[in-house]
Amino acid sequence: MKRTTSIKKENVSLPLEQLAKLQVLSAWTNRLAAGGRLGYQYEGERNIYEALGYPQLGKITYDNYAARYYRQDIAKAVINRPIQYTWKGPLVIGESGTVEETQLEKAWKELERKLKLKNKFIRLDKLTSIGTYGVLLLGFSDVKSQEGFLKPLKEAKDLELLYVKPLAEVHAKIKSYVRDTKDPRYGLPNTYTIDFSDPVDGVPDGATSTSLTVHHSRVLHVTSEMLESEVQGVPVLESIYNRLYDLEKLIGGSAEMFWRGARPGFQGIVKDDYQLTSGVEADLQAQIDEYENNLRRFFVNEGIELKDLSPQVANPGDHVDVQIQMISAATGIPKRVLTGSERGELASGQDLTSWYSTVQSRREEHAETHILRPFIDLMIDHGVLPEPSTGEYFVEWADLFAASDKEQAEVGRIRATALREFVQNPLATSVLPPEAFMKWFLGLEPDQVEQIQKMTSEMMEEEQRLLLEQALKSTGTEAPEGQPAGKFSMNGSDDK
Repeated sequence: MKRTTSIKKENVSLPLEQLAKLQVLSAWTNRLAAGGRLGYQYEGERNIYEALGYPQLGKITYDNYAARYYRQDIAKAVINRPIQYTWKGPLVIGESGTVEETQLEKAWKELERKLKLKNKFIRLDKLTSIGTYGVLLLGFSDVKSQEGFLKPLKEAKDLELLYVKPLAEVHAKIKSYVRDTKDPRYGLPNTYTIDFSDPVDGVPDGATSTSLTVHHSRVLHVTSEMLESEVQGVPVLESIYNRLYDLEKLIGGSAEMFWRGARPGFQGIVKDDYQLTSGVEADLQAQIDEYENNLRRFFVNEGIELKDLSPQVANPGDHVDVQIQMISAATGIPKRVLTGSERGELASGQDLTSWYSTVQSRREEHAETHILRPFIDLMIDHGVLPEPSTGEYFVEWADLFAASDKEQAEVGRIRATALREFVQNPLATSVLPPEAFMKWFLGLEPDQVEQIQKMTSEMMEEEQRLLLEQALKSTGTEAPEGQPAGKFSMNGSDDK
């Protein structure tokens, strides 16, 4: 007999699976209810969203977000900028306390190179940011047919990962949820319906749709900004969706305004003592048509004065800037990083420092926690990657704060100038020791200062050795056998 749980309201009995779905979707329903109340004023008498053309929250779908990403420049930048900086540099997995390359490090390099994992992770991150979640389909060697995707992935040490495929939520819909309340995955997806297209041989741009039912153990489910639900997050573009509408109106309207202003209309003023006949009017209309179609660049008429209508073109820069500022505030992306080049050369140093800190947090709290480590742990559990020899591994990200070649050259020039002025002043060393100057004025680290002092000492010893050798040669004196020339003085005694 099928187990049911009773709900008091209306005495409806629902299966446990439906109850699990209700629990998972409750957060989403609450968001829709809250979004449906946005824009209303005066007890619902006025709807600002409707007046301004904004869609209500419940009417925005994944397709709407995807269309914004594909077609609107600033929407694409909002999603791409953080992801580009997050995955900047090589993906390095290491083990602490080791000098030589370990088996895990070597196997990870080979797997990353073979499957182009970094590119797949970037695509997965983008799909997750556009919608409420994204998935990475894992193609293991134990699947011999389409039905094999439905079988749970068993713990084995001879599996091979053949491919990975990033998919958006619309192509990886949740089919069922875990119903067992004692299961640690209670309320989480159990199976997915994966839909993707296969190319058709000999048919340009043709494809057939393939639908698979896949067990959750063969899918890496990634959610970006989570609130109550661990299954569906908040799309990145949701909080700035109205601003994206405003930018379209401002930029598109200004372009239309310029276009119409660049080709102004004409006003025909008939003189008081002139009688306009239908033939003259038709001839003038024909001339205007030819003028508009670039077949004629002049008018021949009598009794009618043609005056161009003064165009009115306004500069939308200030209004656009306000929208960009609001988008920057909501997303945490500095305005100059958002609108400048990918590396953000136009951004100020303070903006970049704050931005790099934001990206570093995104690396640690999202990319590493929800994508990299779950993937690596799964690969280790099933023998695709060997276990860490030290029991633990770490993810080494590229240093965002490292100076570029140009910045390093500029720092070197400034330090060289300061050093020259220091050594050229004969009283400088009596006021400030060289070690203090290098540490506080040149900004060198203690180990760098120590290395410089060591190199300076070695250089002075080498100079003394060469001078002593020259002195010995000039006097015909040789250093005692087995005694370095640098340790032998002119009077035959040791320098010490």
